[in-house]
Amino acid sequence: MKRLIDQKLIQWRDSEYRKPLIIRGARQVGKTYSVRYFGTTQFKTFITIDFEKQRSAHALFNVDLDPLKIIMELEAYCNQRIIPGETLLFFDEIQVCPQALLSLRYFYEVIPELHLIAAGSLLEFAMGAVSFPVGRVDFVWLRPMSFLEFLYATGEEILIKHLPHFTHIIIPAESIHQTIIQKLKLYFIIGGMPEAIKRYKETGSLLEVGKVHESLSETFFQSLVQYQKRVDVESLEFILRQIPLNVGNQIKFRNLDPERRVEKTKASLQILQRTLLISLVHAVSATGLPLGADYSVKKFKSIFLDIGFMQYLCGIDPVSILHENNILNLYKGSLAEQFVGQELLVHNKGSENNKLFFWSRSKKSSSSEIDYVVVKENLLYPVEVKSGLGGKLKSMHLFLKEHPKSKTGIVLTSACHPDYARGNLLFLPLYTMFD
Repeated sequence: MKRLIDQKLIQWRDSEYRKPLIIRGARQVGKTYSVRYFGTTQFKTFITIDFEKQRSAHALFNVDLDPLKIIMELEAYCNQRIIPGETLLFFDEIQVCPQALLSLRYFYEVIPELHLIAAGSLLEFAMGAVSFPVGRVDFVWLRPMSFLEFLYATGEEILIKHLPHFTHIIIPAESIHQTIIQKLKLYFIIGGMPEAIKRYKETGSLLEVGKVHESLSETFFQSLVQYQKRVDVESLEFILRQIPLNVGNQIKFRNLDPERRVEKTKASLQILQRTLLISLVHAVSATGLPLGADYSVKKFKSIFLDIGFMQYLCGIDPVSILHENNILNLYKGSLAEQFVGQELLVHNKGSENNKLFFWSRSKKSSSSEIDYVVVKENLLYPVEVKSGLGGKLKSMHLFLKEHPKSKTGIVLTSACHPDYARGNLLFLPLYTMFD
């Protein structure tokens, strides 16, 4: 399946400033598949060391971290030549071997011409536990497949040409818009986990997709036991079930899990954030850049890893999604807000350092909130997800009044408006690409 990371990997391969590359992402998002496809199609030889399966390979990094010595021993271990410029060397599940993670800096210093990629499901923990080679590696994120990638995978290349782009707004005809909305409803159900899309592509059955989500659920929940030395596993499992139900709502620790101490809830949230199962969306004043300079630690929302997996855990009937005329009404609007946040993160457009923010203003007289605040070419744009042209959009107008440097507000709707520009507001389809 075509992935957006494919082009990023080619750019990395050809860069004269190339460093060893670390791919960051949650479990089951396709890291190994993407690297294998890249290695087998773009290099003469592709060699994988899976540190989880090949435990004996750990010994190659135990004595010292001299890359030339490691390469010599790896050749003997794999019975295959490793030739810089011709070979892609892939260290998979590298978090299992911290010494291999440390070695990346020396590969950059001693053999910069070697193409080396590392990946792992729990890298966020490993990188915090070792003296990480800052400045000696490159990073790229891989998240669940975006709506664009979903359309590619399901053979809808023609529809892709009609997706409006924030930098090039062309509103599609109403008939095309309705077709895209139907595909978007499917994406809300199937989501972006590669196995779910693959199963749908092979069978055309949403029941089969549900089986994939069930299997993913069992895998993720069973994996929580490995954190029992860090947190209360029952708390961790409870919070993981609660987050999908609370997407779009400000989170209060006591309300999220009233039966346990706040400290346990905080610890569970931190673990889930580091496993990349959830992303926290913090409140900001949006008075300047960077947005994260004054974010609130206490005031935040969250989005889940994947919208399809989210609807499964929430127990939403897929048929109700297919039959809903206005997709922004689904699950009180939380599916639409999840979709927008997930798209911003997947494309890394509008997010800041792979983090999302929203605007919140609390006063005794009134409270206001904007779903997301995004940055484009050093300008701030408030983004609201609304049903249509109706409504007073009080929070949006208040934001623009209090932030005169923000000239334009973006309202994402389920409708299609040829006259999308109205004053200082743009009313754009929910599926608009933020590029």
